[in-house]
Amino acid sequence: MTASGCVTVHGELEIVPAATKAEAAQALKDFTLAYNKADKAYDPALDAGRVTGPLGAINQAGLKARQIQSPDGNPRHQPLELTDAKFVMPKKAGWPRWFVADTDSNRDQDGDRLDSRWLLVFVRGGPNQLWEASHLSVLANAQVPRFAKDEDGFAEPVVPDAADLAVAPEDLSERYATYLRDGRPESFAPGPHTSELRKTRAATARRPGRAVQYVDQRLDTGMYAPLGLATEDGGAAVFFAARQFEQQTVAKGVRLELNADVRALMTGTARTSLTKERVSSQLAQVAPKSAGKPLISVLAQIQGLTSAKGA
Repeated sequence: MTASGCVTVHGELEIVPAATKAEAAQALKDFTLAYNKADKAYDPALDAGRVTGPLGAINQAGLKARQIQSPDGNPRHQPLELTDAKFVMPKKAGWPRWFVADTDSNRDQDGDRLDSRWLLVFVRGGPNQLWEASHLSVLANAQVPRFAKDEDGFAEPVVPDAADLAVAPEDLSERYATYLRDGRPESFAPGPHTSELRKTRAATARRPGRAVQYVDQRLDTGMYAPLGLATEDGGAAVFFAARQFEQQTVAKGVRLELNADVRALMTGTARTSLTKERVSSQLAQVAPKSAGKPLISVLAQIQGLTSAKGA
């Protein structure tokens, strides 16, 4: 899957909207229904056909861990409600097709349902496949990107190798992993998912009897490929994924830090080391290359543990 607006598959050359508004609304409804069933039962099979990409990896591993911990289901289940949906619909040729659902949710912690928005990316790989949610970004109202629209109200997809951006979408995952490792390139704007994350890691990397190492990797092929939409400022809003490994090593007599999710997903026996693998989904606002200071702002991130290995 790519973010291109000119991909052709099976000879389908016509540039058309990814879906009708009714189809998009049904995809959102189907996802929400499946998500709630899976969350109530703690059964990943119940929404496996409605999630994919980084959101799918996070969702499925999380449900698996909770199913092991609570085989009778979720005693605190609260149905997810996604309302006030606004669909950001790009036009493109061929498959896969995709769109963004900009929604309100009942999960705002402060109780004000209008304070934040949930942006869900839905992807469909072919005419006989289901719409699946691949990315989730939770943003304050003011952070929601201002997507560029044509005269008919359709969004403009950004090609993976777009040369007019600070970073092409196809290079964003690798660039982000490099930045988290080295602090370079300095094209990432300061924030909780960039500079502050590096500071937090540095502060916890070494403690008495304990060392923590991080390895960040690109994750950008297949259903993890980046998806971008042009924004009014000439830049792009890009949904992308990344993978992170965290290895904790302890001296003799020092206990490893293991929570319930880690124990549920862990293979091996954690004696002196523990390696945790996580997948993350990010939404970045990428400035145009022509900007005075072309920066990349990581607006939102969700991350989840997908596996653990003890040794």
